Amino acid sequence: MRYSALEILKQGLTGNKGWRPAWRSPEPKSAYDIIIIGGGGHGLATAYYLAAKHGLTNIAVLEKGYLGGGNIGRNTTIVRANYGLPGNSEFYSHSLKLWEGLEDELNYNVMHSQRGIINLFHSDGQRDAYARRGNAIINQGDDAILLDTDQLRDMLPYLDYDQTRFPIYGGLYHPRGGTARHDAVAWGYARGADKRGVDLIQNCEVTGIDVENGKVTGVQTTRGAIKARKVGVVVAGRSSQVAAMAGMRLPIESHVLQAFVTEGLKPCIDTVITYGMGHFYISQSDKGGLVFGGDLDFYPSYAQRGNLPMAEHVIEAGMTLMPMIGKARLLRSWGGIMDMSADGSPIIDRTHIEGLYLNCGWCYGGFKAVPGSGDVFAHLLATDTYHENATRYRLDRFSTGHGLMDEEATGSQHNLH
Repeated sequence: MRYSALEILKQGLTGNKGWRPAWRSPEPKSAYDIIIIGGGGHGLATAYYLAAKHGLTNIAVLEKGYLGGGNIGRNTTIVRANYGLPGNSEFYSHSLKLWEGLEDELNYNVMHSQRGIINLFHSDGQRDAYARRGNAIINQGDDAILLDTDQLRDMLPYLDYDQTRFPIYGGLYHPRGGTARHDAVAWGYARGADKRGVDLIQNCEVTGIDVENGKVTGVQTTRGAIKARKVGVVVAGRSSQVAAMAGMRLPIESHVLQAFVTEGLKPCIDTVITYGMGHFYISQSDKGGLVFGGDLDFYPSYAQRGNLPMAEHVIEAGMTLMPMIGKARLLRSWGGIMDMSADGSPIIDRTHIEGLYLNCGWCYGGFKAVPGSGDVFAHLLATDTYHENATRYRLDRFSTGHGLMDEEATGSQHNLH
């Protein structure tokens, strides 16, 4: 079924009884060419591009719960391409270009809104660092504008510019950045993959990975054994656990990242704003809620929930930056399990086991990377060659030390990325 204004009018006049399910619920087959473990944004995007770009349809996506129930629905919905290092810069640029054509390609409203992102800075040194980053972004072919305090006051009059500890010196503006509806992205890719013949199998937890003579042969699941020539692991914060089924130890730690949303308010914030001294970021959803987040909880965990001390820390930063939000009532919070790599950058690579592939280590960059990640991982699975925009994401950089990408210059400490 193709969605259109005419179809909505037709269904509205006939009692909305003609809508068909967006995707099937098939029984798993005994064997597939490729199995994708993980039915989140990255896994669904990978399956979609395998079918749409490479013509491969004998594919299954295995999800232990329901599609989109993990990190794809547990984030602050930010989309951007303002990275500064070679390797990351061209990848996120590629991903943003895919975002910009995604709704037309999927015929699905993912509510992609290019409302712009402003990264605030609070010292001369931080201004210099953001100027360098802005130049790197422009050299990559994307957009960046360095704003002074007067320009910021015109755009964001509600900020506390004269706070004693961290006065606002200016900001780096990325106009093409913005937000999207997180779960709609999963639904759009699921619908597109299913339409092309991919089997999306929910409530099917993988309990083992079968390896014979150094080659993957399939997986064990709660719904029986399934054979496959290739297996892609795309499970975000569960990456270490699933890789361990194949005897692998990854350079990954899993940490909780909390997010929050307030009650619906009248429109007041029309961009995404990040606080350079408080690791606080905020935007306003189309329903009016203020959506914001901050630092990790700083301890390894697999719990999809946060704790009160970090909630207090995040809200304290928000109140310091924009005291106007103090009267807004907090509606809900949630936690996502972040797969934090040792250098703050992802891993998209083959493993030493023939036919087993990894896509993990996204740290804070997972949601904005969904289209790009799916595209380049599908390319790797289909051709066994690295996509030109993902050549730096090799797994062996952690064993050789060659090619490490310390995007935030915080060293090899997982919870600082």
